[in-house]
Amino acid sequence: MHCRTSTVPNPDSKLRIYNTLTKTKEDFQPLNPPQVGIYLCGPTVYAESHIGHMVGPVIFDTIKRYLRYSGYEPTWVVNITDVDDKLINKSRERGLPVSQIATEMTADYLANLRELGVNQIDYMPRATDHMANIIAFIENLVDKGFAYAVEGDVFFDVAKDSSYGQLSNRNVDDQQGEGGGAAAKKRSAGDFALWKSAKPGEISWDSPWGKGRPGWHIECSAMSREILGETFDIHGGGLDLMFPHHENELAQSSCCHGKPMVKYWMHNGLMRAGAKGKVGGKSDRESTPEEEAEGKISRSKGAGGLSTLIRRHTGTRIRFFLLRTHYRSTILFNEEGLEEAGVALEGFYRLFDRFEEISKLSFYDDSLKPARTRKDGEFDPGDDALLKQVDEFRGKFITAMDDDLNTGLGVSVLFDWLRTMNRYLDESKLGPGADVTSTEVQSLIVAMRKMKELTNILGLFTKVPASGGGDEAAQELLDKTVHLLIDLRKEARERKDYATGDAIRNRLTEIGISLLDKKEGTTWETS
Repeated sequence: MHCRTSTVPNPDSKLRIYNTLTKTKEDFQPLNPPQVGIYLCGPTVYAESHIGHMVGPVIFDTIKRYLRYSGYEPTWVVNITDVDDKLINKSRERGLPVSQIATEMTADYLANLRELGVNQIDYMPRATDHMANIIAFIENLVDKGFAYAVEGDVFFDVAKDSSYGQLSNRNVDDQQGEGGGAAAKKRSAGDFALWKSAKPGEISWDSPWGKGRPGWHIECSAMSREILGETFDIHGGGLDLMFPHHENELAQSSCCHGKPMVKYWMHNGLMRAGAKGKVGGKSDRESTPEEEAEGKISRSKGAGGLSTLIRRHTGTRIRFFLLRTHYRSTILFNEEGLEEAGVALEGFYRLFDRFEEISKLSFYDDSLKPARTRKDGEFDPGDDALLKQVDEFRGKFITAMDDDLNTGLGVSVLFDWLRTMNRYLDESKLGPGADVTSTEVQSLIVAMRKMKELTNILGLFTKVPASGGGDEAAQELLDKTVHLLIDLRKEARERKDYATGDAIRNRLTEIGISLLDKKEGTTWETS
């Protein structure tokens, strides 16, 4: 990333971030303001995404929005791990090339991000596109004595890094490296693989150590350096990645470059099944990182594909659900919590409908022309009682976000704001046919413009609400109808009537439904 040196763009900003490395909240002072480099560990694309995969992207999508609102110029990178043991195993299981599975599951991941309004990612590098950089990185570590090669494998020697364990507060003895045949090659149990020699029939690349593929940890070190530089501002991910993944990334990069890899390490809490929390409330947590990792939602815990959940509840509802608590809190997931989130959102939708009837302006598009930065959003409420309250709400929201990006408290402020707006409309007796030039309506428009300014930061209410989440019978009917068409298409293709099969697919695409042909059958998702 090309960086330039300048003064902090907003000297009034009081943003503080909890740094996992120092275990304290620190004033946010980027390396090269106004630019900010952010790297978030993305998925290993071997199966469909589940809701746990959306926690980090939704949080960091919001963080980027707030940084830009605060006058910074953030660049956000999310990697795709498209070569890995899990992908190789899935390739054998499905009888398909690794590349085909990775492409298919990346498409699924991107579709889910789109539904949840995650659209702020600048770069999404794939490991297989950075193989030359990865190999060069490993060669550098070998040349400097931090890594060693044994029979086609290359390992990082954790004993050579005196700072190893600084992120997770663990020592070398706590590290658990790869088992199996690799264990016998290592100098110590804690050493981890940088390069793995290929077994017969496995996907592989040529390297100075023979055919093989990279280890998981080295991929992120190489890709983050290539795009953001040897040292960058923020590295994010779930608490379950802090050890060993982020610890090993930190060791590789700091030893290779002789300087810190990252200034601020940010770890979001994990999602686990449990009792529902209060929408608009504060933290649902306190638990240790180990407890969170133990209870987190994952495929091994039975989590399935996300597209069905989105059809049932809508992407906006799921995004709102994920932002209603502080990002470092555990998210307690269950269907009741999502239903409750939907009920809460309906209150905002009713306000927006009332507002449009009165002002003839939509809250969902750019009709209100909200401010894009906190500086541009500053205003003088004068003696207007409503706007004085609005100015207070805006200040509370920004204070919450400045305090370690507390979206949970920010959402609470929006609920207070919602109640105030409804009370104002009732007391002012404003309704359809009101004089839009009146003082009351003009104050209403300013108040809603300020609300839009802040909901944009959360990525909420950016489009007219989608149907779903509340009419399960309709959703079930839609699912049955689409599967009936899938069966008809299958029958047409079996009798070589490809024109009819293609027509069914094309007509479904026209109404926003995409068919996904897989070895085990055809599924569908909204597009």
